Amino acid sequence: MDTQNLKAFIAVAESGSFSAAAERLHLSQPAISKRINLLEQQLDTSLFDRIGRQVSLTEAGRTLLPMAQDIGLAMRNARQQIMDLKSTVSGELRLVTSHHIGLHRLPAILRKFASGYPEVELDIQFKDSEQACLGVLAGEFDLGIVTRSPRIDARISHQSVWLDRLVFVAATDHPLTRLKSVTIEEVCRHPALLPDPKFLTTRVVEELFHERGLEIRTIMSTNNLETIRALISVGYGWGVLPEIMLADDSVIQLPVKDVSLHRNLDCIYHRDRSLSRPAHCFLELLQSAADSF
Repeated sequence: MDTQNLKAFIAVAESGSFSAAAERLHLSQPAISKRINLLEQQLDTSLFDRIGRQVSLTEAGRTLLPMAQDIGLAMRNARQQIMDLKSTVSGELRLVTSHHIGLHRLPAILRKFASGYPEVELDIQFKDSEQACLGVLAGEFDLGIVTRSPRIDARISHQSVWLDRLVFVAATDHPLTRLKSVTIEEVCRHPALLPDPKFLTTRVVEELFHERGLEIRTIMSTNNLETIRALISVGYGWGVLPEIMLADDSVIQLPVKDVSLHRNLDCIYHRDRSLSRPAHCFLELLQSAADSF
């Protein structure tokens, strides 16, 4: 079986669509369809059920997928080990991170990495931290830069990189901004905008309020911190954001008394998989930029 056809099959199976697979592999959609057709002809069976725009694996497709993924991983490992024998750092580095970290923490490091290791092909995907961890466990990514979870899978190795300080914020004309000092009880009287409860930031904030017997009145929930900041800036409520997001003055920090919140941003990788030279080099750059704990 042609490895490029298998790669197209994996991409369609994992993304659930031919168009998403084409974007992921930087190919046209007809090229993806051709590779799938060739693979189906070679195996003399259908691998996908195609109903309208919906794509789902057939029984044969479900049988093939884990074996194809193993072949793909073996090919990447073989290619990387051969690359590692050469003096130059080259090959592929697959990163996964959140939009927030990618926007506010990684640009300088990515710039330095691209300059220092121009032979490395960098593939970055954006997912929430939970999905990123699952991707690292599945071998889809070499490294993840994520918010540390209190429940880390034993198969995941992690290194602390940044301490992300969290602060209470509101629009510049919010009633709470007129106070020189704000209590949690006063904050609780006003509506809030927070990410979904599955996100660590929200769990940390809710725990703080619950410890004091208070319930947060959340009027809206969205998982994009940039969107939350924009909604807060026009007066929809207060929120809790990483301090690094306050640079543009669209929202201001509330002087909440006796509260200190933070989250850890870590680099994660699979404990049982050898890191490639590009991954080692990127990890070294992260460590050089890390906060002192």
